[in-house]
Amino acid sequence: MTTKQTASGRKSADTMPGVQDAIAMLTEEHREVSDMFEQFEQLGDRAKVAKAKLVEKICTALIVHTAIEEEIFYPAVREALKDGEDMVDEAVVEHASAKDLIRQLQEMNPDEDLYDAKVKVLGEQIDHHVEEEEKEMFPKARKSGLDLNELGAEMAQRKQELLATM
Repeated sequence: MTTKQTASGRKSADTMPGVQDAIAMLTEEHREVSDMFEQFEQLGDRAKVAKAKLVEKICTALIVHTAIEEEIFYPAVREALKDGEDMVDEAVVEHASAKDLIRQLQEMNPDEDLYDAKVKVLGEQIDHHVEEEEKEMFPKARKSGLDLNELGAEMAQRKQELLATM
């Protein structure tokens, strides 16, 4: 198997079996996080331990997801699309808002005031962000000629690196 240098300077395999293209990977992660938010909504008021564990999973998933988008996917989209600048800038600002809520949630206990409300608002922000990405950014990225398989391989590698540190 041959390797080549990717945009970020990491080496990646030309063909890696089982690697999803970048958009398929991100879309799958969107579904997983959405499912976790739905699970949270189903938990009762007394399920404090379950809520804390689920919010920890949600936060970890979102931290990793936003990192691979900001480090790898967004720069590629910004470069490939003429009108990508504004779209990527808006996505980065949405990430910053979500990261702020994530930080707040990581410092809270499920029995504190506003905990459930912050999880709900985070879920709503993520739903809005996902809808924009999937309806606007992803279709344009798919048509742009980006090597989505190469990006997907690079993103999968980075995801593993990030998860290993958490």
